[in-house]
Amino acid sequence: MGTIREIMTDDVECCSLLDNVYEVAVKMKELNVGAIPIVDQGKLVGMITDRDIVIRGIAEKRPASSKVETVMSKQLISITPDASTQEAVRLMADHQIRRLPVVEGDQLVGIVSLGDFAVRELTDDQAKAALSEISEATFDELQH
Repeated sequence: MGTIREIMTDDVECCSLLDNVYEVAVKMKELNVGAIPIVDQGKLVGMITDRDIVIRGIAEKRPASSKVETVMSKQLISITPDASTQEAVRLMADHQIRRLPVVEGDQLVGIVSLGDFAVRELTDDQAKAALSEISEATFDELQH
C-alpha cells in the first residue's frame, strides 16, 4: 500500500469557529458530505458530522444558531500525509471512524475517508478487514 498523500482529498471544505450549526448543515447539504472539519486559522480544532448535529444539537434541543463548538467533536484522531494507508485503515478500524483528517503539524492539509480506499481499489486483506469491521460496527449500532 502507498501513503495517505496518494489517496487523500486535499481540497477540503471547512468551517470556522465563527460559523453556527445551521451554516455547517447547509454546507454539508451543498457538498453532499457527512462531515466538515472546523479550523481556526488553518489549525484543525474540531470536526462536525451529521451525527453530531443530530445527537449534540437536535436531540439536546440546541438551536440551529448554536456555535459549532457546542456540537463539534474535539477529540480528534488524525494522520499525517506521509503515513501509510495501512496505518490509516488501522486507526479507522480501531476508533470506528469513517473519516480521518490529514494534518501536517496542526494544519489541516486533507481528509481521507472509507470511500477513498474503495475508489482506489486498495484490495489489501488488511484494508478489507478494517473496512468490514467499521461497517459491521455501524450496522450493529443501528440494530441497538
